[in-house]
Amino acid sequence: MKKILFLTLLSGSGLLHGQTLFHNEARISEVKLVFEQQNWDHILDSLYVAGDKDRLLAAAWVDGVYYDSIGVRYKGFSSVSVDRHKNPFNIKLDYILDQSHFGVDKIKLGNVIQDPSFVREIVSYKVARNYMPASLANYCNVYINKVFWGVYTSIESVDRSFLAQHFGSSYGSFIKGNPSTVDLNGGNSNLSNSPGTDSADYYDLYELKSDLGWAAFYNLIDKLNNDPSALEDVLNVDRTLWMHALNYTLVNFDSYIGYAQNYYLYEDQNGQFNPILWDMNQSFGSFRLTDASDFYRGFTVEEAKTMDPMAHVNSFSVHPRPLIRNVINTDQRKRMYLAHIRAIVEEYFANGAYKNELEALQERIKTDVSRDTNKFYSYADFLLNKTSTVQDLVTYPGITDLMDARSVYLLNYKGISPQGAPSISVPVGVKSKNSFQVTTTTDAASDVYLYYRDQSGAVFSRVVMRDDGGSGDNQAKDGVYGAVVPTSGKNIDYYVYAENDSSGTFSPTNAAYNFYEIREVKQLVINEFCASNSSVIADENEDYEDWIELYNNGDTSISLQGYTLSDDLNDLEKWSFSDTSVAPEAYVLIWADDDDEDGPLHTNFKLASGGEAIYLSYQGEVVDEITFGGQTTDVTSGRHPNGTGPFVLMEATPSAFNDGQRISITPLESPTFRVFPNPLSGRFYVESNMSGTAVLMNAQGQTVLTTTINKGVNALDASLLVSGMYFLSIRNETSVAHKKIIKQ
Repeated sequence: MKKILFLTLLSGSGLLHGQTLFHNEARISEVKLVFEQQNWDHILDSLYVAGDKDRLLAAAWVDGVYYDSIGVRYKGFSSVSVDRHKNPFNIKLDYILDQSHFGVDKIKLGNVIQDPSFVREIVSYKVARNYMPASLANYCNVYINKVFWGVYTSIESVDRSFLAQHFGSSYGSFIKGNPSTVDLNGGNSNLSNSPGTDSADYYDLYELKSDLGWAAFYNLIDKLNNDPSALEDVLNVDRTLWMHALNYTLVNFDSYIGYAQNYYLYEDQNGQFNPILWDMNQSFGSFRLTDASDFYRGFTVEEAKTMDPMAHVNSFSVHPRPLIRNVINTDQRKRMYLAHIRAIVEEYFANGAYKNELEALQERIKTDVSRDTNKFYSYADFLLNKTSTVQDLVTYPGITDLMDARSVYLLNYKGISPQGAPSISVPVGVKSKNSFQVTTTTDAASDVYLYYRDQSGAVFSRVVMRDDGGSGDNQAKDGVYGAVVPTSGKNIDYYVYAENDSSGTFSPTNAAYNFYEIREVKQLVINEFCASNSSVIADENEDYEDWIELYNNGDTSISLQGYTLSDDLNDLEKWSFSDTSVAPEAYVLIWADDDDEDGPLHTNFKLASGGEAIYLSYQGEVVDEITFGGQTTDVTSGRHPNGTGPFVLMEATPSAFNDGQRISITPLESPTFRVFPNPLSGRFYVESNMSGTAVLMNAQGQTVLTTTINKGVNALDASLLVSGMYFLSIRNETSVAHKKIIKQ
């Protein structure tokens, strides 16, 4: 048998992530909207004024891929105006048809109205993603009826796919903290209990995004306001500290620290609500209003540079801020919070790294910004605002002018300053059969703690690390701290926190979102998966279903008795294997088709092409896992090198060696086809400029025909179809096109 080794790795967030093809800040995407109505803008204006969420039917090319029957409406509140040409859009690709762009079914386009520099939102989300779950973001050039409409930002939706990727499940209570109307003299979504004791009292202040959850949400509010000592039972406190740290460091006051809005809360498998940032387009001092008494009428650019990160704790808040005051309510939490700010400042701003990011982003979009005649600021302002203040209806701080001064201020703030803060060497973890040991060397620390867990996604437990010569450390009082924890778990996540009277330090610095891990070299792994299979491989019933491939890295057979597969961290034993075995260096293919009655290798769940997670477990313990973003039809994600490497997008190799033939997407400019005659009766013809798979669906979304289409003219037979409306779709690896047809 191959020897099993233990490895210590620094994790991205504890999960191995797949790739996504749309939200990619390294390139500018292209969205071309096509409205049949010439007065499309008047119709969208009317829908917005009416206050409903109806959509206007349209078509679109997204990076050269055609989508028919999409739904379009404006998004947001303050960024929309019927007097503007450049309004933000919410585009629902699956409005009528079941379609998505590499797994993305909703595209949210921001019009960059509060940012002359065009970079605030993109940079802010990129910084945030290193410390907590946060949306992907990129730029889009938008065209409407062949007219260039401008440069937009596109932000990944916080939806079920986002939740599944980051939390392993998407069915917990899910709340958006945005009042139906923002009250500049009110508490808004501040999580106080002042509205009342009935969950109905909160309906106008928060939006329930899940099917259920008001009771759990009110329990959070009750604990937060009336029993803060029990807060960790219902709130991820560390994640909350990170949200505040990011908002204060980035001077992002259009958030909880300003008028208490623009955030989500998601209840994870542990029963803890996790805050999620949203709407960061006015960061870096673009929005400067708060109801903290010191700046009740707003603050200036100069005051933004020295904004106290403890403002809502050290001064009076006009309206309650329990998510700050009742969370940063102990000296230790204060030190942890300030340590998070130190990490952000040192890793992005004090070293000037963010300036390279600003420069690269502006260089990438400057040509398109210069031809954007609908933008709200001049091209000169675009270039200037990166470094210097731009004056408009409000004053927009120069980003480098603001953040260079703010970095100096924060790094001299007691508790943030690196002077006197504990140092921590990279902790060394060793796993034996029934225990786990960690040692680290620290300086200037009075207390050192090990945080660990042996179950994926579980709450971290905490033990004291000691320098006493009897805790797995070296000698007493030599600066080496140790801890030995009894556990039979094979996989361990851990991090270390050290503090003294004034400061705290984490290792890694972006804990607990990131952490160290000990993993066995896996014998049985998830090796490849396909979340949208239309033509790669059919099951024994000749159906094209989602599939998951497992691979045995070892030199002995593995019985799958006791192994389970799931797409839900809350239910790891969702589907169990029958008595199946995998030979050495062999594969087994499982059909994720939500139809386990089809056979022993058919699961009771499907994969979401928009992104989620897959868990392979043994007797309730996760042995391998993958979270993935949006996938595209007939393109798989697989390990390269085979069996051991990271996941890459690749040409499908079901039950075969992953040879690393990575997919290169070359979109068609205008993927189109025509059907004649239409309406049709019997034999009809499809003339297409692309080859691929043709799928004919009825009005109820049921597939009635699947066949191969070649470039050119193809003959099909509709004589057995009943009269009615149908949708014909032709798709391949890079493109999809749709057309409505009528059977007489």
